[in-house]
Amino acid sequence: MIKTIHNHRSIRKYKSDLIDDTVLKGILEAGTRASTTGNMQVYSMVVTTDHNLKQKLWEPHFKQDMVKQAPVIITFCADFNRFNKWCEQRNAVPGYDNFLSFFTAAIDALLVAQNVALAAEDQGLGICYLGTTTYMANTIIDILNLPEFVIPITTLVLGYPDETPPLTDRLPLEAVLHNEVYKNYLPEDIDRLYAEKEALQETLDLLEENKKETLAQVFTDNRYTRKDNEFFSEKLLDVIRKQGFMKDDL
Repeated sequence: MIKTIHNHRSIRKYKSDLIDDTVLKGILEAGTRASTTGNMQVYSMVVTTDHNLKQKLWEPHFKQDMVKQAPVIITFCADFNRFNKWCEQRNAVPGYDNFLSFFTAAIDALLVAQNVALAAEDQGLGICYLGTTTYMANTIIDILNLPEFVIPITTLVLGYPDETPPLTDRLPLEAVLHNEVYKNYLPEDIDRLYAEKEALQETLDLLEENKKETLAQVFTDNRYTRKDNEFFSEKLLDVIRKQGFMKDDL
């Protein structure tokens, strides 16, 4: 499994080969073995294989063709709907209409998603996470008929790879590891930790393509701008309220 992790690639081109039902079930069951808060399992997985539904999901996922191409799409949701109903049917009063409960369920969904991703890659499948899920949560809710207290958190496309892209660079372990307590970064630490990433040919190509002086500017000015972050933040907060969380904020 460690070898599989170290060879992870985000796959964006897929063969048309279907995934055997037994293989898929095993992967999904591996997902359910993820750690969850209090063993409440406040998440759901919506598996989409229908061509028409994938076509509908393609647009909110920014028209990325892998959504239509991959045989399986899995939407991982923060889900207190099921748990609330269980509480009510067992003479218990749920108190999970708040932001902390949403955040708890979102963490559960992400832990499960990563288990599924690892299990899929261990079976020779390719995966790619779709960050567009939270950007377009409101539309995805409508497409997948998600009820109150259910919010899509992330999506995995799943299938047999039709490409072998190079491994994506990573910062050195030193950049993310703090022993005992957090040690803040000095300017010289930042220079050292990002030096290799900034020297990559891929980075130099990005700078030329985007007409930028530094890689950081590509992120702040092009990829993840303040304007977009604030816009999608407001959209997501609105979804969280509409789906029943943050009742005290209404």
